[in-house]
Parts: sequence; structure tokens; C-alpha cells
Amino acid sequence: MPDILPPGSTIGVLGGGQLGRMIALAAAPLGLKTHIFAHHADEPACQVASAMTTGEWTDEAALARFADAVDVVTYEFENVPAATAAFLAARKPVRPGPLALEKTQDRLFEKDFLNGLGIPTAPYAAVENAGALARQVGQIGRPSILKTRRFGYDGKGQFLLREGSDVGAAFRALGGAPCILEGFVPFEREVSVIGARGVDGTFAAFDVCENEHENHILSVTRAPARMAPETAAQAFEICHKILDALDYVGVIAVEMFLVAETGPDGVRREKVVVNEIAPRVHNSGHWTIEGAETSQFEQHVRAICGWPLGSAKIRGQVEMRNLIGDEADRWREIAAEPGAALHLYGKAEARPGRKMGHVTRVILPAAR
Repeated sequence: MPDILPPGSTIGVLGGGQLGRMIALAAAPLGLKTHIFAHHADEPACQVASAMTTGEWTDEAALARFADAVDVVTYEFENVPAATAAFLAARKPVRPGPLALEKTQDRLFEKDFLNGLGIPTAPYAAVENAGALARQVGQIGRPSILKTRRFGYDGKGQFLLREGSDVGAAFRALGGAPCILEGFVPFEREVSVIGARGVDGTFAAFDVCENEHENHILSVTRAPARMAPETAAQAFEICHKILDALDYVGVIAVEMFLVAETGPDGVRREKVVVNEIAPRVHNSGHWTIEGAETSQFEQHVRAICGWPLGSAKIRGQVEMRNLIGDEADRWREIAAEPGAALHLYGKAEARPGRKMGHVTRVILPAAR
């Protein structure tokens, strides 16, 4: 069957960062090779892959050589240009498909897509200029968050509008690019679902995890999240609905807000509101490498190669901490700690705010 790639096949990965690196590391034990398309030969994924091609996203000659050398194409970040994805899709299967990129590269398109499925999000509005921003702030209120529609991550391309904030200055600070204004959601905690869908439509999801951010960068992920079982079931249902609507193949991350209220009757009620979708393996799923029976990276490899999805069962209580900037200099201390699983990404320079690695700790059920 053409949808099922046997051991010995080659996965082409667009992007040479740490996510591509961990995809390559997960593919190798399954007898699968990886070929990285990256801008530079010293990127983290290139250090562990079977082969690499270097070039720009617009270099069709390099893209064609890359396509000829692989059996399936995937990507480690969602800002692959649509033209690049289309060029490759005409030559080899691209999984997840270009529809996922179309719906998630633009925050306005993403919110429209989610609301069209009946999935709750923050209130939002398109903003094309400073005048439109002033009008929309009047409708949505403050605090609210102005975001560029494209290319924002780890807090980049965002501006928090408080009482007294100069809306014109906020719009100029984001370069005058098309934006989206999102209302503030009074959440209790941020959570995410890492789910997967196979070529045959099968679905699997890891336990909902909860996330803490510092300076807009993910700092700590803990699994399972503190939430009611029925709320977790709602989160899984939302993830499943998104995957089916996109005819998705691979791993996806759905970031959500957990909103909780105690009613006049004293009963606590929870719900989840979707914040963003990442059509790829995700930082908040790194805990699965040691913390689940199948890691998110192996699950992604299995899905895009047409293999059966693995078990997403959690192994215990799990904590993953990112090593940001010079925190990675603690590698010797972490390596000496019993039970600490250290992952370093092979980046040469530890800059402030740069993810250099992570460490995972699992508390096995027998130790509780």
C-alpha cells in the first residue's frame, strides 16, 4: 500500500531545529531514515539525520533534489511558505497536508476555522490599521491582546493593551502589519492537548498537560493537568474534531485556556477555550519522550508513515522544564541527578530566550 512506508524509507523534514532533531532521533529505532531540508548545514537536526539538503524555501532546484530523495515530507514548524508546500506536494506526500498550514499560518483564518466548527475561542476581530484598532478595542475592551496575524511565536508579534495604552503606538510597534485583536480570557491555567491522527483516520491523544510560561516562553509542563475528567474529555473531543476537519495526518498541539467558575450553588464548573493550534510536534509534548509509552515524535513518525499509532498512556506524574539560555550550563548537575532525563539540542550559542534543551522527571506510579 503506498500510504504505508516500510523500514528503510526516508522521511523528509522541512526545518533543521530541535523538533526536526527529535523527529530524526525517534525515526532511527524504527529503521527509518531522515533527510533534513535546512538553511544551514550546522542546524540541530542536521547533526543527527541521515542526509541533508541546504537551500532557501524558494530554491526549487534544491527542493526538487530533496523531494527526489525522500518518500514522505513533513515539517517541524508551521511557517513553511505555501508555495514551498505546494511544490513538494506535487512530487511526494506532504503530511500534515497543506490545508493545515493554510488554516494555522494566519491567526485570523485559524480563529474563523475554529469558530466555524463551533469550538470556543476568545472574542476577536481583524485589524488592518490604527483606526480599526481603536474601534475594535471599543468593542472588545481591555485588557486585550494585539497580535500579528502571521509569524508570531514565544510572545513575539504581540502587544498587551491595558487601560491607558496608546493603540496607535501599539499598532506601529508591530510594524503596521495586518493584525488580530483578541479579548482577554480570565483563565485559571494554560493547558494543551497533543493529539495524533493516522492515515486511516485513527485518533490518539496524550493526557492533557498544563503549562507555565516565563517572559512568554514555555518554562514548565506538567502532566497530567489538574482538571476534571469531563473537562479533559471535552479537550480531547475538540482536538479530534480539528484533526478530522483538516483531514490531518501526524501530531498536532492544541493550546487551550482552562476557565473555571464557582456558581451561586457552590459548584465548580470548568471549560476549555482554544488559544492556538500548532500543526506539528510541540514543546509542551516533550514530556512524552520519557513520560508516555510512545513519544510525540515517534507518534508523528508512525502517523506520517502509515504505521499503527502507538499507545499514548502516561507512565506517571511527569514534569518537563525547558533549559533557556545559560540554564543549559547546568548540564553536569542535571546529568548527575538520578531520574533526570537531559536533552540538549546541539546549539552552539546560548542566547537569552533561546531554548537550548530540556529536562524531564517522571514520578512512577509505584513511587507515589
